[in-house]
Amino acid sequence: QVQLVESGGGSVQAGGSLRLSCVASGRPFEWYVMGWFRQAPGKEREFVGSISRSGAATNYADSVKGRFIISRDNAKNTVHLQMNSLNSEDTAVYYCTAERLPSCADCLLPDNEYDYWGQGTQVTVSS
Repeated sequence: QVQLVESGGGSVQAGGSLRLSCVASGRPFEWYVMGWFRQAPGKEREFVGSISRSGAATNYADSVKGRFIISRDNAKNTVHLQMNSLNSEDTAVYYCTAERLPSCADCLLPDNEYDYWGQGTQVTVSS
């Protein structure tokens, strides 16, 4: 099992930026497709984006395309979520997720195939 710890959440004014980080331990980081999800109070958990093991492929929810960027540094077992042009609908608890995919370094996964989750970090955007 891989352990995931998010950091970087906080409060920001609308239009501002935050950079979330997720550090993984317990298993080789490069085996895992990494993803970000978020959940606002009273709403369903929402897929934000993902990045392939190699970093060559990414996928984003339509709601964040052009504003959020996922990156990873396999040498440091870390994935980042750069969030720009934040607005109130981005307010949520953000979760780092991981799923082992030994068969493909450049592949992504369906949204429901992430088995490992961090504890979450709160992002609050003021209007």
